[in-house]
Amino acid sequence: MKLFPFSDHVAAENTSVLVLANDADPLQAPLEGVTRIDLHFPKFTDGRAFSQAFLLRRRRGFEGEIRATGDVLADQLAQMERSGFDVAVLRADQDLATAQRVLASYPGYGVGRYQGDAVHVAPHFAEAA
Repeated sequence: MKLFPFSDHVAAENTSVLVLANDADPLQAPLEGVTRIDLHFPKFTDGRAFSQAFLLRRRRGFEGEIRATGDVLADQLAQMERSGFDVAVLRADQDLATAQRVLASYPGYGVGRYQGDAVHVAPHFAEAA
């Protein structure tokens, strides 16, 4: 998962980027020509974007970039990665180095090693069989 500090985030500039509202149904979103989808966390306690990312990956088969924006905290990163996010734009007060350490603490989750996730459905041990 790529991490960006808030100051490095570039908002959607073209039609290949879809900014999906927090209350929008990802199953109805037009994905033709879309290469990146920005999902917004208005508050860290609002987890609807987790569900949106999961549905975009699993049900819609979206293979482009899914970016987390808004109230993104370092302690949410492992779950974001498991839900299908590729990129997280950290909230302005979050330290990038700390976030990288937090994410590195969960290496097995990111590759679907112990459990399946939105991207790697089968756990690692099941794929080897």
